[in-house]
Amino acid sequence: MAVDKIFGQMGDLAKGKYVMVDEHPCRVMSMDKSKPGKHGAAKVNVVAISLFDGSKHSLMKPSDGDIEIPIVERKRAQVINVSGTTCQLMDMNTYETFDTTIPEDMKSELEAGKEIVYHEVMGKKILGKD
Repeated sequence: MAVDKIFGQMGDLAKGKYVMVDEHPCRVMSMDKSKPGKHGAAKVNVVAISLFDGSKHSLMKPSDGDIEIPIVERKRAQVINVSGTTCQLMDMNTYETFDTTIPEDMKSELEAGKEIVYHEVMGKKILGKD
């Protein structure tokens, strides 16, 4: 059985790291930490963007609060075919071919024969920048 996520603490997060928010694997875009008060721990407010659909999510917990961290594998692939909003890729290590959706900001970058980076997250393969 493959492990999709691990556990960590809210205070260990940083901009650019990954976190699970509302069952979505997300990349942290911004963080605000409040100072500890007289009767409580410091709070951390995180704004993150979903890796799957680009939706914005927020999370607020004490800095010692537990969080889930998705395991994101960075891999290389060659573009075989580009057709509308999808493209066919071939993994450079396993030679497996698969189709995936092209994000709006990457449409102009993809062309047949080019090597690109993709991420495997929770059993899904998504295109992403480094």
